[in-house]
Amino acid sequence: MQNLRAKSFEIRKSIWNMIYKAKAGHVGGDFSVCDILVSLYYKHMNIEPDEIDSPLRDRFILSKGHSVEAYYSVLADRGFFPKEDLETFSQFKSKYIGHPNNKVNGVEMNSGSLGHGLSVGVGMAIAGKMDHLPYNVYVVMGDGELAEGSVWEGAMAAGHYKLDNLIAVIDRNRLQISGTTEEVMTQDSQEERWRSFGWHVLTTDGNNYDALDHAFKEAKKVKGKPTMIIAETTKGYGISFVEGKREWHHKVPNAEEYLKGLEELEERRRAANE
Repeated sequence: MQNLRAKSFEIRKSIWNMIYKAKAGHVGGDFSVCDILVSLYYKHMNIEPDEIDSPLRDRFILSKGHSVEAYYSVLADRGFFPKEDLETFSQFKSKYIGHPNNKVNGVEMNSGSLGHGLSVGVGMAIAGKMDHLPYNVYVVMGDGELAEGSVWEGAMAAGHYKLDNLIAVIDRNRLQISGTTEEVMTQDSQEERWRSFGWHVLTTDGNNYDALDHAFKEAKKVKGKPTMIIAETTKGYGISFVEGKREWHHKVPNAEEYLKGLEELEERRRAANE
């Protein structure tokens, strides 16, 4: 877990660099979801860069597609494509655009229109059941997208078909571009809502690797129903002046902020290794 925590700050440095160079990106959501992605891609998912077309691979959907910088950084670090490709992020003619693009190795579906990912994940999970294949489907959503009606259609279908090969995660950072989630569209209690649709529900600390490890292990053991992991996170986690700030949902650091942020991330990476 210590190695994963150190890795997460290395990934955050990559994200910070990408956004600063491209002059575009969603650093707040990238940093809140980063530990979830690292936990999945470095420990819990059955997925390898040399077997991206294997029918046995686990499937992953980043429904909150605006956090693509974190997604691309993890994929590059895992070897799905060269890290140098990240230098082209959001540049003219680059396939590394501002939302997941399935022309990129390792990306299962284009996402970014919020509310679609869970329903697609339900379809993938049903296909796995029909084909008698042992893979799991993982869908990571943002809490801001839960106001989309299609999320709840997917939730209802997953419960109805008892999709125990479907594990969804909500990045519950409680902030979206126009305010707190509770100001924009009241969400609590998420636990009650998902249980009412027939899901097994876990609530965990989404920026803590021991907690995430426990949740993902438990989710894989659940039979007869899908699992929802409500991951309580901090938006912008990793840089003090970004954490919990709504304006960093979509903001580019200036030169001074960029250097200060890199310094903080490097300090935290070193501390994680001690």
